[in-house]
This record gives sequence, structure tokens and C-alpha cells, in this order.
Amino acid sequence: MEEAAPLWPLFGVLLLCSTTSQAGVTVSPSRSQFFKGDVVSLSCEEDNSSAGWTVRRNTTKGTRTLCGDDWGNPAGSTCTISYLDPLDSGVYWCESREGAASSSIQLTVTEGPVILQSPVLPVMEGDDVTLSCHTKTAPSNLPAAFYKDGSFIRTEPAGHMTLHHVTSSDEGLYRCSISAHGESPSSSISVSEKPTTTTASTTEQPTNMSVSTRSPSPDSPDNLFSVLVPIACVCVLLLLVLLVVLVRHFHSKPKGNKERGEEDEIMYSDVKTSQRNQESKPSKGSDPAAVYSAVRTGDVTYGEIVIQKKKKKKEKSKDRESQPDPDVVYSSVKGRKVNH
Repeated sequence: MEEAAPLWPLFGVLLLCSTTSQAGVTVSPSRSQFFKGDVVSLSCEEDNSSAGWTVRRNTTKGTRTLCGDDWGNPAGSTCTISYLDPLDSGVYWCESREGAASSSIQLTVTEGPVILQSPVLPVMEGDDVTLSCHTKTAPSNLPAAFYKDGSFIRTEPAGHMTLHHVTSSDEGLYRCSISAHGESPSSSISVSEKPTTTTASTTEQPTNMSVSTRSPSPDSPDNLFSVLVPIACVCVLLLLVLLVVLVRHFHSKPKGNKERGEEDEIMYSDVKTSQRNQESKPSKGSDPAAVYSAVRTGDVTYGEIVIQKKKKKKEKSKDRESQPDPDVVYSSVKGRKVNH
């Protein structure tokens, strides 16, 4: 049970990574360009209200600044800017207390007389998108010329141009100009692929449909969190797996060392014993009661084992006198006198 304990943090990280809530930022009015002095509201459409989503931005004034810190009026997950200034141009997004970030949008504030009204979030592939050219004071139905990536497209007499059934080839920077008034800043339009499993029919979208304009800034939160969050999850998982392996290793190591140590202390030897026959004559100076051992060579200690029986000297002498020598042949000799 103790070895399984480190696995619980692993399951917790997996659950955290798989249940991270998402949010999207919306703009009202829904466009990416504004005149100086306009009012705009940004809201976080969140899946989990307890995540505490707030609006942040990157501008020339600062990076990752929170709504209410010298700009905007926060109200829950909504931020309202009551008077826009060109210095408010930048990247806006929603961020939770845990650090999760939504997709970002680009807002442009101009002091010029003309703006291009375009969607803010990505346009679905196959949909129709309408671009409108507006002035701050004049009517919005003046003839306007439209450009894409610096190249002239066409002039529309009512100041509205519709892109039918957009594809990825329609992505780019768009701007417009009105004669005798000026031209607008450029806005980026991106097209997202239509899901293959969708069953909804394609319908014409209103002119204020959302389009995403990604920030060209390297500090964009999309680029930052989309990379850091997966890397952080992978690093934590690897550390926990390493911890589990180390715990298992240390639990099994003492037992193995103990068995190995007992094996190292054992010394094996092969000993054969033989005893000399009593009939053979012992060599001079040798002990007749000695038992000699034949030992194999190779890292073996040699030794001589002597087996003796303790007897009193008198008993030995009596036994020798009373017992005949087995090596002596006795004969009976009778004396007879020979006559010559």
C-alpha cells in the first residue's frame, strides 16, 4: 500500500489537465476597429464561472495588464472601456485564476476618419463575410475601394463588399478607402476549417459576424500558454513517474544486498579423507594415528587433521606385551642331543 501512494498525484495531474475549463472573449460592438472616443465592452464567455476569468491585454502601455489596472472598468468577467484611445490598440484575451487563457483578439483604435468594419473571430470555411467601410461623420453608404494585402480588389458603390463562400485563400489583411475622406487601418481576417461531423446547414451570416485576428506580438498569450501548459503537465508527470520508480527501487534494494552479502561470506571446499592401512610401515617421524586429507587446489586452505585416542601409557605397554605381534611368525623348537 505504501508503494501505491505516489500514484495518487499522478492521477490528480491527469484529471486537472483533462478538465481545464475554456473561455472565449467577445467584443461589443463586434468589430476590430474603433474610432477614438468610442465605447467598447469585452466579456469572457466561460464554461465554469468559478474559474474567475478576467480580461487582460498587451499594448504599448504594458504587457499582461489586468482590467482595472489603469484601464477599463471591471464588472465580474466583463471589462468596459468608456473612452478608447489609440494607445488602447493591442491584444485582448481572457485568463482564469489558474492561468488558463482564451484565444486572443486584436483591437485597433484610430484617430483617422475611416474604419473598416470586419469580423473579430475566425470565419467558418464556406460562410459569407461582409466588410463595410465607415466614416466617423459622413453616411456609411459612400462608395469605397477595398484592398487585400495591399492589392486593389474592387470598388463598391454602397461601401459594402461581401466575400462569398470564404476559403483559406481569402485570409489576409484588408483595408478600405473613401474618396475625399481617407483610408482605414488594416485588419486581419482568418478562416477556420468546417468540422466534418457538423450537420447544420450553411446559412448567410450577418455583417457583424466574428473573426479572429491573431496578435503578431511574440508575447501573445495564445503562443505562451498553448506551449507552457502542455510542457508543464508533461514535466510533472515525468517527475512523478521518476519518484515512483525510485521508491520501488529503494524498497527492493536492502533485501537484495542482504542476500548478496550472505553469499559472499560462504567459502566452499572439497575435502577427501583417507587413512593409511596399519599393515604399511609408517615413515620415520610420522604419526601412525594421523589422517591425511587430499584437497583440491584453487583458493583453498590446506590443513592436517590428527585423530588420537587418549590412553594411559601403562595400558599401552601391557597391551603390547600381552598381544602378539601380528607380523611375527612363531615356531616351536625342541632340543635333541645328536650322537656323533
